[in-house]
Amino acid sequence: MLVSSIFVNPDPQFWRGRRVALTGHTGFKGSWMALLLTRLGAQVYGYALAPNTEPNLYTSAQVAQQVDSQIDDIRDVDSLKSWLQRVNPEFVFHFAAQALVRQSYLDPVATMTSNFVGTLNLLEAARAQASIRSMVIVTTDKVYKNNETGRAYQENDSLGGHDPYSASKAACEILVSSYKQCFLQHIGVATARAGNVIGGGDWSADRLIPDAVRAWQRNQVLDIRRPDAIRPWQHVLEPLCGYLLLAQKLATQNGLNDAYNFGPDPADAVTVRTVIEHAQRVFGSGTSRFADQIEGPHEAGLLQLDNGLARQQLGVQARWHLSEAVTRSMHWYKSYLAGANADALCAADIEAYLNCEMA
Repeated sequence: MLVSSIFVNPDPQFWRGRRVALTGHTGFKGSWMALLLTRLGAQVYGYALAPNTEPNLYTSAQVAQQVDSQIDDIRDVDSLKSWLQRVNPEFVFHFAAQALVRQSYLDPVATMTSNFVGTLNLLEAARAQASIRSMVIVTTDKVYKNNETGRAYQENDSLGGHDPYSASKAACEILVSSYKQCFLQHIGVATARAGNVIGGGDWSADRLIPDAVRAWQRNQVLDIRRPDAIRPWQHVLEPLCGYLLLAQKLATQNGLNDAYNFGPDPADAVTVRTVIEHAQRVFGSGTSRFADQIEGPHEAGLLQLDNGLARQQLGVQARWHLSEAVTRSMHWYKSYLAGANADALCAADIEAYLNCEMA
């Protein structure tokens, strides 16, 4: 059973049989989204580069066997337009991106072209696609001009971006707003700004939980660069279900906002140290070493999101708070490393999340 009487869930009757275009379906969040959409009965069509880690959730969860997958580059505008014409989608979710802050320092040009030009190409392709009812363009919580004042950012706060990744995503926000006003008035369009996501199957470099699992399974010490940095942590299913609720509303209602924050309740914006200590207890082994001095390129020390707009207008509620999110994430990794099937592990988490009851 997919519908909970406690929380507002994506409507399986709404999504059943819908044609959904999903860019970035080979990534961590994109793979989870593909699995969630197929669980709800949608026909999913993916467009993305090949996975860039080994292992990766796309392969281990056999996502390609469940969706129509095209491996290609979103910077190739002709290929992207041909794909969108072939898919003829009703709904578009745009995940494809270079999503790592530290990588953006190493290759700012690839970050900018993937994130900004890729989004531009998709918006241009959507202009000529009459079948589209709504589009959700995923950006990041890092689009705000972050002065680290301790206040949770709201959707109408100033945009900014110190590092190339954040700057590229802030630029995407302005780009989407322009296209929405000038060319896509007939489509429901909004951006989605999500906090830090965790969950099973992420193997990206320079992300906290994947780095921890890699180190601890090899009996290596995990080095933590910024143990006191505060982030809005949440399980990956939290924003994904929020995106689906947003797409539903965009297709059926007028007057929605241009952008929405998807983040946890304030109590779940905690330090890296707090998250990793809990993860280590659940994992059952491992050693961590916390740096005394900040090293490496600039990264924000404090970032918090105000999720009030999504709660009020979309009915989004955080249901797996930090302890549950970390525990489920580490159980996923422990089970996978012990030989469990990744697709089955994701399916179990999806089922548990959609049938969650309020504590």
